[in-house]
Amino acid sequence: MFNRRDNVRPQRGALSADEAEKLFSTVDHSGHSDEERARRQRAHRREKGVSVDVDPLSGEDPSGSDVSKVITRTAVIFVLAFLVLVVAGQVAFGVVRRLNTAHLADTASVRTVADALSGGVEWGDGFTQFPADFTVQEADENTGRIEVSVIDTSSSSALECFSTSQVQATALAVNALLNPNIDTVVYHVSVHVGEDGRMQQSTLFGFLKPTGDVASFMTFVWEKTQSATGVNFSCTITGIDETVQGELRDQVTTSFTPVQGTRTR
Repeated sequence: MFNRRDNVRPQRGALSADEAEKLFSTVDHSGHSDEERARRQRAHRREKGVSVDVDPLSGEDPSGSDVSKVITRTAVIFVLAFLVLVVAGQVAFGVVRRLNTAHLADTASVRTVADALSGGVEWGDGFTQFPADFTVQEADENTGRIEVSVIDTSSSSALECFSTSQVQATALAVNALLNPNIDTVVYHVSVHVGEDGRMQQSTLFGFLKPTGDVASFMTFVWEKTQSATGVNFSCTITGIDETVQGELRDQVTTSFTPVQGTRTR
């Protein structure tokens, strides 16, 4: 049977496989087998400002582009810069906390107390922040008294507000009472109350403040006294209405909880 593929005649001027291999072995990255012509071509491209040598047989990007390297380098720089920023922020925040605590223990004034309330205080192994809405009524080493008022907008119940405020009042009082000229710290706590009588909270990450009426919740009074046995810190909680008082008593005490004045030692 006649098979056309068996009788295909090579085209005139076509290179054989060996000739093609020999030819391409002499082609450089400019695409020319003539070395002199390749040199002139490279010089011409440099004059025109397009002197990027392209090697189509190279394992690298034949266009000469280094976009992937630039992207990788940019990503690494961004991550390193972000880490440096985070570490620097943590260090700066820690320094501010320690400065606030140190100032409160060394000097009691309206400014140092306001700084402590706005920046938070560090005590023991913990750190305590305070509500953004606060007022410093008094901070005087001559009278030995510090009195502040805060509005809690993060708590949703009486128990939560009591717990949070107790920690905040303790942190502020302990740091302030370390000042030898301060012997009394009064911490007033108020909340926003809606028409239904429930506490209102801030929403949208604290950007939207509650609009209910501001009502007094409780007051913590910390006092420092001395005796022959040492220094005593005591706390008294006042200003709680009967409803909240009964609610807290039911939640944090039992019938086995000792009654004040009857505790046996």
